[in-house]
Amino acid sequence: MKYFSLMLLAFWSIYVHLFVLLTLNSPWIIPKLVASASENETDHMALLEFRKSILSDPHGIFLSWNTCTHFCNWHGITCNPKHQRVLELNLQGYKLKGSISPYIGNLSYMRSINLGDNNFYGEIPQELGRLSQLHNLSVGNNSLVGEIATNLTGCTNLKFLHLGGNNFIDKIPIEIGSLRKLQHLILSNNEFTGEIPLFMGNLSSLTLLAVAGNNLEGSIPHEICSLKSLTWIAFHLNKLRGTFPTCLYNISSLNIISATNNQLNGSLPTNMFHTLPNLHKFLISNNQIIGSIPPSITNASFLSILDADNNYFTGQVPSLSKLQDLRYLSFSGNNLGDNSTDDLEFLKSLTNCSQLQMIDIGFNSFGGHLPNSLGNLSMQLNELYLGGNHIVGEIPSAIGNLIGLVLLSMTGNSIDGTIPTTFGKLQNMQKLRLGRNKLSGGIGAFIGNLSQLFHLDEGKNMLQGKIPPSIGNYQSIPVEVGNLKNLGSLDMSENNLSYHIPPSIGECIVLEYLNLKGNSLNGIIPPSLASLKGLRSLDLSQNSLGGSIPNDLQKISVLQYFNVSLNMLVGEVPKGGVFQNASVLVVTGNKNLCGGISELHLPPCPVDGKKLAKLHPFMLIATIVSAVAFLLIISSSGNFSFVYKGILRPEEKVVAIKVLNLQKRGSQKSFIAECNALKNIKHRNVVPILTCCSGIDYKGQEFKALIFEYMKNGSLEQWLHQIALSAEHSRTLNLDQRLNIMIDVASALHYLHYECEQLIVHCDLKPSNVLLDDDMIAHVSDFGLVRLFSTINCTSSQHTSTIVIKGTIGYVPPEYGMGSEVSTAGDMYSFGILLLEMLTGRRPIDEIFEDGQNLHTFVENSFPDNLLQILDPSIVLNQEEQNSQNLTPTVEK
Repeated sequence: MKYFSLMLLAFWSIYVHLFVLLTLNSPWIIPKLVASASENETDHMALLEFRKSILSDPHGIFLSWNTCTHFCNWHGITCNPKHQRVLELNLQGYKLKGSISPYIGNLSYMRSINLGDNNFYGEIPQELGRLSQLHNLSVGNNSLVGEIATNLTGCTNLKFLHLGGNNFIDKIPIEIGSLRKLQHLILSNNEFTGEIPLFMGNLSSLTLLAVAGNNLEGSIPHEICSLKSLTWIAFHLNKLRGTFPTCLYNISSLNIISATNNQLNGSLPTNMFHTLPNLHKFLISNNQIIGSIPPSITNASFLSILDADNNYFTGQVPSLSKLQDLRYLSFSGNNLGDNSTDDLEFLKSLTNCSQLQMIDIGFNSFGGHLPNSLGNLSMQLNELYLGGNHIVGEIPSAIGNLIGLVLLSMTGNSIDGTIPTTFGKLQNMQKLRLGRNKLSGGIGAFIGNLSQLFHLDEGKNMLQGKIPPSIGNYQSIPVEVGNLKNLGSLDMSENNLSYHIPPSIGECIVLEYLNLKGNSLNGIIPPSLASLKGLRSLDLSQNSLGGSIPNDLQKISVLQYFNVSLNMLVGEVPKGGVFQNASVLVVTGNKNLCGGISELHLPPCPVDGKKLAKLHPFMLIATIVSAVAFLLIISSSGNFSFVYKGILRPEEKVVAIKVLNLQKRGSQKSFIAECNALKNIKHRNVVPILTCCSGIDYKGQEFKALIFEYMKNGSLEQWLHQIALSAEHSRTLNLDQRLNIMIDVASALHYLHYECEQLIVHCDLKPSNVLLDDDMIAHVSDFGLVRLFSTINCTSSQHTSTIVIKGTIGYVPPEYGMGSEVSTAGDMYSFGILLLEMLTGRRPIDEIFEDGQNLHTFVENSFPDNLLQILDPSIVLNQEEQNSQNLTPTVEK
């Protein structure tokens, strides 16, 4: 959680920075350094050559690299104050694209180069070998290729070498063995082949060695044991074989050993945790290690992460009561336990581990009952995996004490009894898996109180009774826990459930997977299911359902599987959507169904002569160079237009066509304003216009339209608020994507306010007017309400506009409503609201805002101590999932 607090503070800093950037007429104000007569022109010229090799600078970093400012004051440059020579070049994380100029080798005083987390391509220039004073070279997470420059041997003072996350090939060059001062060597996530070189043992100062994520083979060399100062060693995600060298366990300084996802075998020494007293993280999952868990683990008091998934461990798990720093424990996918009553005794020892966040002992041979002491585990425990064992008996009601639980999995055991009502206290629960057991009784109305639950699996038990109507309560999360909405997966298959399917399930608006097969449900298929626009799989087979198949189900564009076989349905089978594909459609065993596509071989339905054909006229634009075939309405744009998706022939170019509704007052002026604004605009973050059209349509009526490049990924509004796009789109934006969009919109505003021939005020900036292309680059759109200003002799005057500035409630500044003049400050107000909406996931007119509260005060009242309470939960979930994948193994079962 500390990580996310820091992240949010960084976001707030970025927000303030962007505001200042866009409101100053001179966007970058940097103190000018008075250069001495002895300034070194060599460094100056080398930096200019480096800049020339940069093709893309999305953050505008090089705006400061100009002749008005001494190079020692350029962004990312640190100089020696006495000699004014470059000591450090730090441009990490700015998404720069280009090659690394060989002229960088002329910066002879250079001590640190950090170009990590960018888009540099090509090879590392050999000229870097001239930098004999270089201590740090970091070019990780780029797109560099080829072999490592062998001339790096000239960098004899190098201490930190980070080349990870690129596309380097071939074997690790022997020349690295001459860099005797190296302390950190990171070669992870490349395409290196061969074996781990023996010369690694010569790097006696090494404290961190990371060669993970390559194609390395062979065994771990014994020479590694010569590195007596090692604290961190990472071998994971390779093809290494053999055993750990026994001498490795004698490097007492080791804090982290990560060797997951290899083919290592053998057993672990019984005393290994005695000889590794400082070990914090031990990760060896997905190997072929055999034997028992070393009994010395009972004294591994510093251990915080133990990941031994998917090996061949056997026997009992020793007591872990002294591991008070333990946070992650995973033994899943082994052969631990022997299906005896004492197998789970070690769980009692975990009550002393107050830092525990995750326990995974799934898919072993553990037997016996779950101890009541489970309720005494850490309140920080949020994931507990017990599935795939031989556990018997009832679920202890004390588990309800674990109020921090987000995920609980007990699938595939022999657990009986009822579901404890104490589960109603697990208000943070998001995934609950109880399927494939012997549970009986009812589902329990308390399930409806778990407001964050989005995955529920109770299938293949012996449950009976009604589905509780309260299940429809999965609609929104209380303000204090964020905005994670609704159930995503519901599996209650193969139980003894009866009565109707409650229509309230249709209120679980983000439900993707619904499986109720193999029960005794009756009544009709609720038409409300058609409200589930994200539904991908629907299985209602083997029940007693009657009535017809709701016709509107064919409108669910992402539905990929539909099974209603073995029911008592009647009437016509629809022919659209999922009903067009017989391979994903199962309707057999309903003798009174008719119609549908021919592949279903159903009898034709009786003809109803009263049905009237509905005509859908298509609008044709004759004035465009080629014909346009309209496919569908994309969205309504303000009050003045509709936007259609079309194809421009013969190029077969997909375009967006904004057709003005000329019946609306002000639409003519909106058309003129947008044409005037867009005719001279050319910027990567402003929606590109292809042409405009003004004429008479086929009905003899006036017709006006604008043709734009089609933005495949829709609007920011759709992504922030989970409005369905199509099956190929993910549903949420991660942290990086949101930041990039913010920067894109800021760049567009800066261009409109300061770089156009005429100052342009947009007047209607909001998420629905920010469109995203194939690469998720943001483009500001809809210039129907713009104001154009001439800027002559430093004066501004209004040039053209619509008559009334309407804007959009919540985004338009309050001053406009009181008669204030339109200005760039108004756009900045809208931009600030848009940023807050992107961070919180809440619209400025959200229904939670009452008694004078608004989005701004909502954030202000939570700053800085309670930011996590207002952050869009999907950001946290995405980041936690990413961190979990990077730091710990995947534990989803």
